[in-house]
Amino acid sequence: MIYTAMTKKAMKLAYEAHQGQTDKNGMPYIFHPAHLAEQMTDENTTVCALLHDVVEDTPYTLADLQAMGFPSEVIDALTLLTHDKSVPYMDYVRKIKTNRIASAVKLADLRHNSDLSRLDTVDDDALKRIKKYKQAMSILTGEEA
Repeated sequence: MIYTAMTKKAMKLAYEAHQGQTDKNGMPYIFHPAHLAEQMTDENTTVCALLHDVVEDTPYTLADLQAMGFPSEVIDALTLLTHDKSVPYMDYVRKIKTNRIASAVKLADLRHNSDLSRLDTVDDDALKRIKKYKQAMSILTGEEA
């Protein structure tokens, strides 16, 4: 990963925004966006990966991120990645597919969230989520039946 000024700004913001948050197993949440960012191939996807849950899971808004100077390509992708709960999940995923940056980040997100080794206990809810995530991945990769 190349640490440009924009990437560093996104890293710092993600770290601050997710401070004190943990994942389902009590691990610091920041490890998740950092893991996704490491898989990205360019600056915009890296920044988007770092910020992909900031609007959904913290008080920051898309307008805040825009005011901080993040480029419109990143803001557009983050807009698609921020799930409006009134939109059915698979419709949300289909909209993400229309954007290269959002698609790359969401695929990495789904793969990481499907990694059962991250969980201490695999229960029925986890298995249901994995099934949903596999369907979403098939939409994003163009393998939807």
